[in-house]
Amino acid sequence: MRAQFVMSEIGVGLRRNLTMTFAVIISVALSLALFGGSLLMSEQVSRMKGYWYDKANVSIYLCNKQDAQEAGEAANSGGGGAGGVATCRKGAVTDEQKKQIESELKAMSLVKSVTYESADEAYKHYQEQYGHTALASSITPDQMQESFRVKLKNPEKYKVVTSAFAGRDGIHTVDDQRQAIDDLFRILNYLNMAAVGIMAIMLIVALLLIVNTVRVSAFSRRRETGIMRLVGASSFYIQVPFIMEAAVAGLIGALFACVMLVSGQYFVIDHGVGLRDKIQLIDFMGWGSVLAKLPYVLFIGLLMPSMAAFIALRKYLKV
Repeated sequence: MRAQFVMSEIGVGLRRNLTMTFAVIISVALSLALFGGSLLMSEQVSRMKGYWYDKANVSIYLCNKQDAQEAGEAANSGGGGAGGVATCRKGAVTDEQKKQIESELKAMSLVKSVTYESADEAYKHYQEQYGHTALASSITPDQMQESFRVKLKNPEKYKVVTSAFAGRDGIHTVDDQRQAIDDLFRILNYLNMAAVGIMAIMLIVALLLIVNTVRVSAFSRRRETGIMRLVGASSFYIQVPFIMEAAVAGLIGALFACVMLVSGQYFVIDHGVGLRDKIQLIDFMGWGSVLAKLPYVLFIGLLMPSMAAFIALRKYLKV
């Protein structure tokens, strides 16, 4: 088989079906860009989980005098009280209760560290975060709750702490920050699933375009292929130019997809929009993660059209 003949046939096929080839390149580029983006999105979510789960604390808020007063009023009015209010009926947390809670927390093997925050410290932190709001001016230190901030060795075990301390006298509520983080990650996972769904649709469209392009190309050259068979050319020899045409179109589309991924990292994350600087709470992936996905994009961009062309020639055209 002469390489020169194969390359000339590839050029002829691409020129004859220029419009369809262009459509194949665009659809492959978009679908593979979504494919690479979904891979990066999955890695970003996993990265964020590892980052935020490590920082997530279990907060045990203690009853203060105002909580006890509200619990008493609820009981006198015939209401049972709900949540933390009901647990504060016996009054504000005592020093003895605080010592017992702290000692039990430190004795638990899954607890990494325990930090106590007084009402004054909680008020100071609240003013630092929300001091600019109108509500902050009406909050006083005695309204703030004392708390224990518990860091776990394994954040997945937060329910152990919750079940051990929720509902006890002197404890208003047990709050796990991981629950709020999970809601965010659930939304991100849904977005990633949507991207995967769109990618799958685009891949199907690209495959259909590739199959039709190959069939049209083979039909337009049926006389040449017939002569080749008469002179003893093998089926594989006849199929190679068509398969290479599809592979070239797919590779060009994959290169465009790589350009889109690299451009997204440069203009959206690092420069231009600059999300890395504007949203510092998110630990964005670096160039290493993006560049590691490009070989996969190129490989699929080369393999997918080649396989689609091979199947189309054997099953539909029977060259």
